[in-house]
Amino acid sequence: MVGPAAMIGADDLVDLVRAYNPRTDADLIREAYAYAVHAHEGQTRRSGEPYITHPVAVAALLSEQRLDDATIVTALLHDTIEDTRSTYGEVAARFGEEIAELVDGVTKLTNLELTSRETKQAENFRKLFMAMSKDLRVILVKLTDRLHNMRTIKHMAPHKQAQKAHETMEIYAPLAGRMGMQWMRDELEDLAFAVLNPEARNSIMRRFVSLRQETGDVIVRIQADIETELARAGLVAQVQGRAKRPFSIWRKMEEKEIGFSRLSDIYGFRILTNSEKDCYGALGVVHQRWTAVPGRFKDYISQPKSNGYRSIHTTVSGRDGKKVEIQIRTQEMHEVAERGVAAHWSYRDGVRAENRFAVDPVEWLRQMTDRFEEAENHAEFMEAVKLEMYTDQVFCFTPKGDVIKLPKGATPIDFAYAIHTRLGHRTVAARVDGLRVPLWTRLRNGQSVEIVTAEGQTPQATWIDIATTGRAKSAVRRALKAQRRSGYVRLGRELARAAFAQIGKRATDKALRTAAKAHGYDDDEDLLAAIGASQISARGIVHALYPEQVGAHPPPDVGAEHAIVGLDPKAHYERAPCCQPLPGERIVGITNRGHGVTVHAIDCPRMVEFEDQMDRWVDLSWSPGHHAPRNAVTLEMTISNNPGVLGRICTLIAEQNANISDLRFVDRKPDFFRLLIDVDVRDREHLHAVVMAAETDSDVAQLRRHRDDKPERVPA
Repeated sequence: MVGPAAMIGADDLVDLVRAYNPRTDADLIREAYAYAVHAHEGQTRRSGEPYITHPVAVAALLSEQRLDDATIVTALLHDTIEDTRSTYGEVAARFGEEIAELVDGVTKLTNLELTSRETKQAENFRKLFMAMSKDLRVILVKLTDRLHNMRTIKHMAPHKQAQKAHETMEIYAPLAGRMGMQWMRDELEDLAFAVLNPEARNSIMRRFVSLRQETGDVIVRIQADIETELARAGLVAQVQGRAKRPFSIWRKMEEKEIGFSRLSDIYGFRILTNSEKDCYGALGVVHQRWTAVPGRFKDYISQPKSNGYRSIHTTVSGRDGKKVEIQIRTQEMHEVAERGVAAHWSYRDGVRAENRFAVDPVEWLRQMTDRFEEAENHAEFMEAVKLEMYTDQVFCFTPKGDVIKLPKGATPIDFAYAIHTRLGHRTVAARVDGLRVPLWTRLRNGQSVEIVTAEGQTPQATWIDIATTGRAKSAVRRALKAQRRSGYVRLGRELARAAFAQIGKRATDKALRTAAKAHGYDDDEDLLAAIGASQISARGIVHALYPEQVGAHPPPDVGAEHAIVGLDPKAHYERAPCCQPLPGERIVGITNRGHGVTVHAIDCPRMVEFEDQMDRWVDLSWSPGHHAPRNAVTLEMTISNNPGVLGRICTLIAEQNANISDLRFVDRKPDFFRLLIDVDVRDREHLHAVVMAAETDSDVAQLRRHRDDKPERVPA
């Protein structure tokens, strides 16, 4: 265990900051250090060491990234508002509003439960981006906080280790990568990998040791070869070599489905030059000396990533045919590659470092959030977030030579929608490098793509699975929704006609326009579409227009004269909504003191609740003779998602002289719908005729009477 003596002191931290920022406010850092020590006094970490060692370690890690004083102080104070008696007002009074806002932002991020259910996770991502939009330094502190916690995770309980590792792998690591902090992403992934799959990581480490014993230090030899070739060409450059991290190797083994022995590019090298011109010169030297691997070249200097990353990537066959990955960039580009968006706040010699390649954090965040604005629901938002954060980019060309940036794995559908939504909607085929290809073809770097269109073409539902980008998926979903609108309007018109007919009225255009205005819809078509999509009830529309005829809250079968035998004619009763008993079925009444009688079917599952209250039971039966078709019963139906099916079912029910009073979609899938339909019938025989008629349709997969058997509190 690391003891308290290992913690750096306030003056040591000031020295770390002063090394890159001689103009640092040393008194501010010392005051924040002392305040944090006092606030966390008596608190310990799970390792047993004083809690203050954690915020100090986070501050030291941020000093390695050469960040400003406000960020360093925020690191020292980042747990004070959450874990101590300190308040936002106290921090603001002592250290200013800027630092208080940053500390509060980190606290809010810490309190987000980012591993909860998908819908909630989507909302937390929205909050996360909102917090980042105020000041990206908040997420820099949080990422560094997570890095230190992952480095010391062994002291946590096993289930907590797994939870934090999953959260790190799924959220924080890809976010660090998206921000251009690749070194942090690599380390976070590897630390999480050690928790989630220690056997696999240890296996890869053992293979590395074995390989080194067999071949010696390959990195030193290849590095010396590269330096020799560059010196011969008169290029001044720094060469760095490293073995890739275990998780990076494991991911390649999984993706390519090959073993370690067949994995060749396990070493990576960087060539850091003094100018952009020398980058391309170094590339020429490397390709003249070693054989380039086809399809493994990327020029992120001419086409930078959105987070400012610039570099040339190439893979060559080196010693003994081993593949070697080489990155070539200038020192200035390397600073951005190491620090990503954080390079915007880097200091050098007391002033903000001027790096022409550092991306503006506000612009970067705008590019990120713009991609998510079109998402209509939580699921689409999560889909867009994961696509944006987990994917690399490919660059393709239009026939005119314009460059289109797309995520890795994008298809011609994504390409078309990236240019314009109308072009995407009209797509029928694509040509890649002059050859016609299927729309599901995965595009590669440097390909020329031509989209073939046709008048009258509309998006297909299968495109949602073919597309990769959130923009394309959202555009297709919106178009399909618009296509379904006409069907909803037709169904809504039929439901409205039936609801109006039930009270002897006609669903005239004027009546529908009046109802639309009353319910806040622009016109009668919007109202009918809402009825057809089960967003509003047709019966509710009629009730709103004619309350004097149907009553504001009409109980469907309350007090019908002589309908029940065994009750006083003046007694108040109602059919139980759980079992919806019908004439022709055996029934029993349950008295509700002061509330009349609730009539249940004798086989209603809820009757078990009253087994020990026999004094409340009333023996009842339906009166003989003809009953009016006003007994609502709910049918649960599963039908094919094909044009015209629902309208056909409604017609079959109407032909049995049964009225559909309401319709609700329970589940919508690409190939089927599951819905609940309220039908007004006379009795059990009438219901049987309705069910038989509906079941004759081949697109009805399942049809049954719906009963709510969930227990509920019944009035005594």
